[in-house]
Amino acid sequence: MVDKSKRHLMKASIATLVGAGVTGVTSGAEDSYRGYNPTDSTDDGDTQTTGAPSVVGDLKRFSTTAFGAEMTGPFVFEDGSVLISVQHPSRDNPEPYDKAGVGYYKGFRFSFDGRNDDFTESPAPVEEQQDGVFAADSDFEYLIQERDAINGGSERWGITQTPTGRDVTTEHFAGTTYGDPGYNPDANHFVATNDDGTEGYLFTNDENSPGNIMRTPLSQNEGGEWEADPENAINTVNTDAFREIGGTRINCYGDLSPWHTPLSSEENYAHPRANLTGTIGDIVEAGDGEGLRGAAYFWNRPNPSRIQTAVNEYDEVDGWYVQGYWNLTGVEHLAYYLGADPVEAGDGNSLEPIGDEYPNPYRYGYHVDIRNPTGDPADLEPVKYYVMGRAAWEAPDILPDERTAYGCSDGDSKGIYKFVADRPISSYRDPMEVAGTLYAPKITNDEAASGKSPAEVPLEVEWLPMGHASNREIESWIAEYDDVTQADYLESHADWTEGDEVTEEVLKQADLEVIANGNQNYVSDEEILQWAEQCEERGPDGVDEELRRVPFIETRAAAKEIDASIEFNKAEGVDSVDGAKPGDYIYFGISEFNDDLAGPTNDGGDIALDRVDGGVVYRAELGPRYDVSTLEPVVVGPDFTSEEAMKDVDDSLRNVDNVYAMRDGRVLLCEDGWRGGNRSYPNDAMYVYEPEEPERRGPPGGDPPGRDDPPSRGSGRGSDQ
Repeated sequence: MVDKSKRHLMKASIATLVGAGVTGVTSGAEDSYRGYNPTDSTDDGDTQTTGAPSVVGDLKRFSTTAFGAEMTGPFVFEDGSVLISVQHPSRDNPEPYDKAGVGYYKGFRFSFDGRNDDFTESPAPVEEQQDGVFAADSDFEYLIQERDAINGGSERWGITQTPTGRDVTTEHFAGTTYGDPGYNPDANHFVATNDDGTEGYLFTNDENSPGNIMRTPLSQNEGGEWEADPENAINTVNTDAFREIGGTRINCYGDLSPWHTPLSSEENYAHPRANLTGTIGDIVEAGDGEGLRGAAYFWNRPNPSRIQTAVNEYDEVDGWYVQGYWNLTGVEHLAYYLGADPVEAGDGNSLEPIGDEYPNPYRYGYHVDIRNPTGDPADLEPVKYYVMGRAAWEAPDILPDERTAYGCSDGDSKGIYKFVADRPISSYRDPMEVAGTLYAPKITNDEAASGKSPAEVPLEVEWLPMGHASNREIESWIAEYDDVTQADYLESHADWTEGDEVTEEVLKQADLEVIANGNQNYVSDEEILQWAEQCEERGPDGVDEELRRVPFIETRAAAKEIDASIEFNKAEGVDSVDGAKPGDYIYFGISEFNDDLAGPTNDGGDIALDRVDGGVVYRAELGPRYDVSTLEPVVVGPDFTSEEAMKDVDDSLRNVDNVYAMRDGRVLLCEDGWRGGNRSYPNDAMYVYEPEEPERRGPPGGDPPGRDDPPSRGSGRGSDQ
């Protein structure tokens, strides 16, 4: 909880700390170098929100990234040097910034003194500075880039392959593609192989479908410069061990676990069943899914991503936005990665269904732990933590008790979830035996729905227990859906038998049946409602055995049915310092505070505050058992209004994405707001946040009381997340 004096300090600071630590605000109207009009994204009907922007502490811009790219994948080495990914830069940039990759700021090191006086603030980039990565104190140098030859020339960096070694690219396979392989590198985590931390393996996520995690050997030479070894780099997902778990999908951000293994989060946006704030109860009450169903129902449809076009064209239904439909692109290529026989196709995919090897949707949307990360490629041991729930995971943060994990699910109307293991995760001899309780958030304070500025209102959180299970149990439930293919979509929902001709009318018949009554190949609407009713009546441990799977593989839909606060818009970052103790902070980044977080859009919801398109960074004090009960706003982004234009936006954090807590308590805040928000320049930036007070520490010595006791699994709302 935040005491009254603390809240008074926070509110009083808002007025005085707007733009704290930033200088040289530019007020130009248009960037002539890139032909970029910053007013394109303004909302003329919006009014200025109090405290937007504002900072409780100090905020200082460290660097901007290349035109078209997100600022993502920060990693700080033991010596203070900094590495980032350059994700999807414009192909029109001059070399080398026309290609994605990973690099570092040559010659720079953070001093870890907790203060923002160890670097010169990077000014707003102008002209050619917008073409590449720009910082005041150092030059950026690529270490490796997309499609570089690796693994003795048998692979290319970022490109997945079929079991027979054929590159899964549009040159070789028809069907929709999520993006160019290797073009979307995100999280980076370095696992050292020596005591000095100067040699080891860098693990880099590729946000694609099929997904990828590239392992690249890195080392420092005698001059302290970092060098990559492409000859011995690999795409980890091209190993048998990854294919055995279905591979990965949309690998976004991640974490380095307390047991020193890389964690990669699957951002599976295609999991929504009920659109936006809708629920399965709404669908059942309506007696039809028209206007309400999300992308999850159409996963195994032939041409899955074209469901949006279909619902807009069918005369029998009124078109609506099918939430997550665009994330169904690349599912066909994922099937080919797994070994499916390719179908002939012209524009996109044909009507012929993939009927032999097709991805199981319940195998995607998890945190992936790579055990034995420095071993030979054949000895890597990927583990998906099904127990932590299925979502569009942007990032996890596993706390030092090795039991508590917080995760942020990206996208509109999503959740921030918590998992508590029965005992430290590293203590399980077999990670498939990891067991614990999954929680969903409930925002409880009335002020959170008052319509006030987010800068003025902390969010009080209770945690609703959803269920308890082991990783092995959940995997056994998931395996029941392994044999479902696109042929099943037609056979279960239309007058069609495998081997028959597939016509547009057959596909339409199946679509209309799924729209009306749901997809009979996967967890049913009725099962989700039965689980919720039993959970309310008996508690999560009292539900029927066959319903225990629901909260783990249909996490978002289940959470909505028990009235959890699944209203967060683009929850994109969570992190705390390594070795955090009770009393320290954990930070949560909400990229946009609008849509289903903002009133009047969300009147009647748990959160309905004034909109701040530039987002909010919250922090929470970790309790005795690493619980979180109050989220304080400490960095509030700018409004995207023509009233303010670039006055406050050039030097304010806009659309926070990756959140990275350094060991001295400062936090790297990375932007994913390319071209938005009234700036005089289009580039995303990385800022360093310095709290207004030193990082707090818990009582010295020993573990917090009761930390290793199993968590309670009561039937009511939990007192923690």
